[in-house]
Amino acid sequence: MVQPYKHEPFTDFTVEENRQAYLQGLKTVESYLGQDYDLLIGGERISTEEKIVSYNPANKEEVIGRVSKASQELAEKAMQSAVEAFKTWRKTNPEARADILFKAAAIIRRRKHEFSALMTKEAGKPWREADADTAEGIDFLEYYARQMLAIKNGVPVQSRPNEHNQYGYIPLGVGVIISPWNFPFAIMCGTTVAAIVSGNTVLLKPASTTPIIAAKFVEVMEEAGLPKGVLNFVPGSGAEVGDYLVDHKDTRFISFTGSRDVGLRIYERASKLSQGQIWLKRVIAEMGGKDTIVVDKEADLELAAQSIVASAFGFSGQKCSACSRAVIVEDVYDHVLNRVIELTKQLKVGDPTEQDTFMGPVNDNNAWKKIMEYVEIGKQEGKLMAGGEGDNSKGYFIQPTIIADLAPDARIMQEEIFGPVVGFTKAKDFDEALEIANNTEYGLTGAIISSNRAHVEQAREDFNVGNLYINRGCTGAVVGYQPFGGFNMSGTDSKAGGPDYLLLHMQAKTTSELY
Repeated sequence: MVQPYKHEPFTDFTVEENRQAYLQGLKTVESYLGQDYDLLIGGERISTEEKIVSYNPANKEEVIGRVSKASQELAEKAMQSAVEAFKTWRKTNPEARADILFKAAAIIRRRKHEFSALMTKEAGKPWREADADTAEGIDFLEYYARQMLAIKNGVPVQSRPNEHNQYGYIPLGVGVIISPWNFPFAIMCGTTVAAIVSGNTVLLKPASTTPIIAAKFVEVMEEAGLPKGVLNFVPGSGAEVGDYLVDHKDTRFISFTGSRDVGLRIYERASKLSQGQIWLKRVIAEMGGKDTIVVDKEADLELAAQSIVASAFGFSGQKCSACSRAVIVEDVYDHVLNRVIELTKQLKVGDPTEQDTFMGPVNDNNAWKKIMEYVEIGKQEGKLMAGGEGDNSKGYFIQPTIIADLAPDARIMQEEIFGPVVGFTKAKDFDEALEIANNTEYGLTGAIISSNRAHVEQAREDFNVGNLYINRGCTGAVVGYQPFGGFNMSGTDSKAGGPDYLLLHMQAKTTSELY
C-alpha cells in the first residue's frame, strides 16, 4: 500500500540539533570541493579534457568542482544510448519505475543537509532557501511516483455489448532536459524524474553554473537502481550541445526551464522538421515572470510589507516567481513603501554559509552586471529608496533595492530583472491596480493583499496569472498543493507538481476490441 503524499517539512533551524546537522552538511561538502565529475552515457563514466568549472558565487576563487564537458560527438553517443534504453524502459512496469523514485527520495532525505549545503556553496543559497530547494526535490520524487501509480491503468471510457474499449497512456520517447541554475536541485530533479517515471529516457543538460548538484543527483539515481541509459548526464554549452540535441531527429520532447529568450529559441528550433524525424516535438517550457503584489487600501499593511520583502528578496530575487513589482492603492502607498524600506534595511546580506544571512550573492558576474545596469535604469525612471549598491570584489553581492514612483510602463516594471530589485507603482484604486498588474507579457505568479471580499473575487477572476496567492507572498509554491506554472510568455501553461504534469510526457492510446 503506497502511503498518501505528504509535503516534505522545512527544517526548523532554531532547533540546535538541526543547526548542527546543517553545519555538518557544510563540512561534508567542503571535504569534496574541487573534485572532478564525469559524464554518464549509457551507464559508462566518461571523462573529457575540457571541463565546466563551478565556482562559489559568494567567493569566486573557490572551486566547487569540475564536470566533464560533452561534445556533439558525445551528445550523439548519449542520444543513441537513450534510444536503445527506451526500448526496454518503456515496457518496465510503472510500479518498478515509481519504486526507483521512492528509493531516491529516501536516499536524499538521509543526505538532506548535505544536498542543501552544496547549494549554499554552489548556488549561494542561504540555509532556508537551500533547505526548501532540497525539500521540493524530495517532494517531486514522492509526488510524481504516486501520480504514475494513479494513471498507470489509464482512464475509463465507454464500452458496448461485444466491444471493449480502453484508454491508456504510453511514454513519448527520448527527452532532453535543460534545467536552470536558480533551483539547481528541485527543478533539475523534478523535470528529470517526471520524464523518467512516465517511461521516457532522458539526456540531462544542467545549467553550467550549477552542474555539481546535478552530478550528485545522477549518482543517487544510479544508487536507487535506475537502469543504464535511462538517464544520461551531458553537461555542455547551449550553443554546441543544447542546439544539437534540440534539433536532433530522435528527440521526442524538450523540457526547459530558463529565460524567455532561450525558451523562444528552443520553441522555434523544435518546430522545424529534421531529416528522418517522424513526429512533432513537444516542448514543455517554463520561461520566467514579472510578478506583482497588489495591495488594496483594505489590507493588513504589515502583512503586505512582509510579503513584499520576502517575495522580492528571497534568494536575491532570483526566482521566476519573485515579486519584482508592488502596485499599491494610493491611500496606503506611502505607509506600505516606508515599512518595506524599514524591513529591507534590516536584512543581512552576506556569506550564505552563515545561518543569519537572509540574502547571499547573485549567480555570477554576468548576472551582477545585468542587475546593476537595471539599477541605473531604475534611478532614471523612479526614485531609489534603498539599496542600489553592488560589490563584486569577492563574490557577486547586490544590496536589496527599492525603486519607487515608477510609471506602469517603465522598463523596471516591464522587464524581468532576476535580481534583488523591486519597483513600486501607485494606483488610484483597486481596478487600476489590477489593470497595472496585468500589463506585462508574462503571467506567472501574483498576489493580492486585501480584506475586501469583492476585490478578492475580482482578482480570482481577472488577475491573469497561473498562480494567484491571496493574503500571502507570491513565491513558495509547494508540490501537490500549489501546482506551478504560468500563462503567456511565462511558458507552455504546464503545471509542475500538479495532477496533469506527467501527461505532458506521455501520449494517449485508445484500444478497441470486438468480441
